[in-house]
Formats: sequence, C-alpha cells, structure tokens
Amino acid sequence: MGSRFLCSAEAPVAASVKRRIVEASELDTRLVFRELRNTARVARNEVSDEVVRLLAAGGAFDDVRSLVSGARERRVFEEGDLDAGIWSVGLAQGLIRDVAPAGDLVRRIVAEAREVMLRLAERTSG
Repeated sequence: MGSRFLCSAEAPVAASVKRRIVEASELDTRLVFRELRNTARVARNEVSDEVVRLLAAGGAFDDVRSLVSGARERRVFEEGDLDAGIWSVGLAQGLIRDVAPAGDLVRRIVAEAREVMLRLAERTSG
C-alpha cells in the first residue's frame, strides 16, 4: 500500500517519481543490502545498480554509505532527480496505472475488495 499511496495526488513527492512508478513494471526494482542481511526493495536506477554491484563484489556498508544516505533519497523525492539516490518502492508498482487522490484510491480499493469477496462467496455457496 505504501507504493500505491506514494503515487497519490496528495503525496509530497516529485511528479517525476510518480510518473516513473506509473510507467514501471514489477521488474523495475532491485533488492539491496542482501549481503548485509538487511534487504530492502528499491527502484532500479543507476545508484541501486551500483550498490548491488559493490556489495556483490564483497563490499561493506562503508563502501555504499554515501550512495544510500537519506539526504540522497530526499533529493529524489523533493527534486525529482531519479538517479540522485536509492528510493523505496515495491513490486506493486507494476499494478499502479495512475496518480489519483487518496480518497479515490481508498474507495477503489474497498470496491475491488468487495467484488473479490462476493465472487469468492458465490463460489463457496454453490
């Protein structure tokens, strides 16, 4: 749900980030920090590719510290520079096709959940 609401109209995130999420598939993410036993899923970009490469080659956190700083992630969200740092996003981005107001998103989510529950109820009552 975090990725979905990150791409809501009200989210204080640069339009370029929201646009990238809408355009991306579930394959456009990377798992970083696996070697450090602190895995996180982030958007695939130049920085996340470099972090994965450095750690896979035996690097330590100190080797990627400057690449993964919170200040760099803040630049992504505030300035919209998609390659300024790593930024969290989930596989759900592959299902996100628009930037909508949060209230609309909640109404859609509830309606879709009801539809699924009704379909399941019909299958089990028959």
